[in-house]
Amino acid sequence: MKETIELENVRPMDIEGRSFEIITEELGDKELIPGTELIVKRCIHTSADFDYADNLCFSEGVVEKAMEAIKEGAVIVTDTQMARSGINKKALARYGGEVFCFISDEDVAAEAKERGVTRAVVSMEKAAKMNKKIIFAIGNAPTALVRLYEMVQNGELDPALIIGVPVGFVNVVQSKELIMQTDAPYIVARGRKGGSNVAACICNALLYMINNDRGY
Repeated sequence: MKETIELENVRPMDIEGRSFEIITEELGDKELIPGTELIVKRCIHTSADFDYADNLCFSEGVVEKAMEAIKEGAVIVTDTQMARSGINKKALARYGGEVFCFISDEDVAAEAKERGVTRAVVSMEKAAKMNKKIIFAIGNAPTALVRLYEMVQNGELDPALIIGVPVGFVNVVQSKELIMQTDAPYIVARGRKGGSNVAACICNALLYMINNDRGY
């Protein structure tokens, strides 16, 4: 005999809110760093992975610093078109910001091939020359994080924020640890987990917090 499956009766406009109710219930008395709760919950909502309650690491005062940078017109640079497409550009534009991804640019591809490095490396270098306040949202390429680390340590770059959440196995863990050794503001998903969707959702969480919108 087949088991009866009962579905929740939730209106389409209430699905996201109900999802956050479930996340809050399942987190229970888990203590999160004050001010980071929405970011953590949005990462869980995006991935259905409660490990983010433990593996997200935040530098001192990073949420306030990041929101202030956005209000001052900071741009966001991603390492994938997927992350770029997932960020709420309309919300960012309210403060004069834009989202950039240089990974597909012809000049980036040509230089990467000539130098024998990844396009992500060249993309980060191209971004550093923009002379803008930049939030880096890295969800795929650990080589991007390594290059950011090098530029920060060499005094070539002063990022407003580094979101370091690449997913994978080769140099992923190590690249994240490097970022946490810098003085740059960071939000890092320690370990192997992450992804472009997580990078985008952290950016969106910051935007929602500024606008007091969808603050479940």
